[in-house]
Amino acid sequence: MGQILAIDYGKARCGIAVTDDMQIIASGLDTVQTQVLMEFLKKYFHENRVEEVVVGLPIDLKGNISEVETDILKFIEAFQKEFPDIEVHRFDERFTSKMASFFISQSGKNKKKRQEKGLIDKVSATIILQNFLEQRTR
Repeated sequence: MGQILAIDYGKARCGIAVTDDMQIIASGLDTVQTQVLMEFLKKYFHENRVEEVVVGLPIDLKGNISEVETDILKFIEAFQKEFPDIEVHRFDERFTSKMASFFISQSGKNKKKRQEKGLIDKVSATIILQNFLEQRTR
C-alpha cells in the first residue's frame, strides 16, 4: 500500500497532508506556495509511494462552489497529465478552516501561532484527509 495525499488548495498557498502507508492516520505534512505546488509534488512522489490524492472541494454553506474552484480544476487537469496513474478524489472542505483554527487553539499554541495561515492550511488538509478516510470505512 502507498500513501494518500490531501491538498487544501488555495490561491496563495496549499496545505498538504498524507496518510501513513497503511492509510489509517492522516498527518499534516507541509504548506507550500501554490506556484510551486507541482514541483513539490514531483519531488514528494519521487521519494514516496502515493496511490491517491484528495483535493478539497470548496463549497460554501449555501452549497455554492467558491471561485477558487476554477483554479483547482486547472490544477487537477495539469496534475492528471503529469501523474496519470494517481487517482484524484474530491472531498467537501466546508468548515475545515474553522475546525482547524479551533483545534489549533485547543492545542495550546500561542495567539501568533494560532493565526498563522500556513498552519491553518496544513491542519485543514489533515482534516479533509481524515474525513475522507473515515467516509471510506463506512
